[in-house]
Amino acid sequence: MKALTVLYDGTCALCVRCRDFLAGARAFVPLELLACQSRDARERYGDVPWLGEELVVASDDGDVWIGPAAFLVCLWALVDYREWSYRLSGPELAPLAERFFVALSSQRSRIASLLAKPRCDEHGGCRLPHPRDDPPPHNHPLPYR
Repeated sequence: MKALTVLYDGTCALCVRCRDFLAGARAFVPLELLACQSRDARERYGDVPWLGEELVVASDDGDVWIGPAAFLVCLWALVDYREWSYRLSGPELAPLAERFFVALSSQRSRIASLLAKPRCDEHGGCRLPHPRDDPPPHNHPLPYR
């Protein structure tokens, strides 16, 4: 395996934040971060079940991981988290890690509602707004300095 493609929901603020985290992390394996709504994702991975509903990771060798397994593969790819991927996939912690990821995934809409909504373009590229991009509303007092 020489590379991984991480397919995430580009309309989910939590997912976009996770994508930003992965983009900034040091990785043993190059990560391609692709919003599942993009044309490229639909053309290359349209046959993958749960695309857009679950986190999906695909290797350049053709292996595909979905949900909690995809989460562990993302950790495995990162320099600072590979050891955690091994711990969390072991017999003692695997059930807990799976329950955590399933709970997080099932509540991602609720969690995302607490975060800023991503701005997406027609090509499926999404980014979170930066606080400097959006001035506070007129009736909102500015913070004290």
